Amino acid sequence: MKVRIEDTCTACGLCCDTCPEVFEMGDDMATVIVDVVPAEHEDAVQQAADECPVEAIIVE
Repeated sequence: MKVRIEDTCTACGLCCDTCPEVFEMGDDMATVIVDVVPAEHEDAVQQAADECPVEAIIVE
């Protein structure tokens, strides 16, 4: 699984709270800190995507 964050991110921090192993807060928006999501974090990444208030997290 791969994940990316679109420019519509509002830096709310929800994804970083949900899965800090994959997401990190940058200056203006969250960033993805892994190239490929480890299998043990896939559920948390999907949860973060589902709960993102602006739907900025794209799971591929």
